[in-house]
Amino acid sequence: MALQMTVDQDAAEPPYEQIRAGIAERARAGELPVGYKLPTVRGFAEELGLAANTVAKAYRALEADGVIETRGRNGTFIAAPGDTAAREAAAAAVAFAQRAHRLGLDHDAALAAAAEALRAVYGD
Repeated sequence: MALQMTVDQDAAEPPYEQIRAGIAERARAGELPVGYKLPTVRGFAEELGLAANTVAKAYRALEADGVIETRGRNGTFIAAPGDTAAREAAAAAVAFAQRAHRLGLDHDAALAAAAEALRAVYGD
């Protein structure tokens, strides 16, 4: 199975974000199964007609999100879901709570700010 993807140069989202979102969505949907080997950065960049740094930026973001994992010279693969995303979300929540506390927000105000941010990102 080849990774078929197109990048719209006229879209509001930058190309690296289109790549990141496309791979992440397909991994979540199971279209790219755990262990699926992604193309090399250079090969995928050539296929898409983009600079290698654009694809590398997308891959770095996907790795930071736990969607993919790099296994050295063996390549880059779709990672198993779950633990990484949960850990990252928990760490982000702790950082938010600590920052809200330093800013002097009480529990209810911090919770309201978090809820508003979630509504803004996920929709109502």
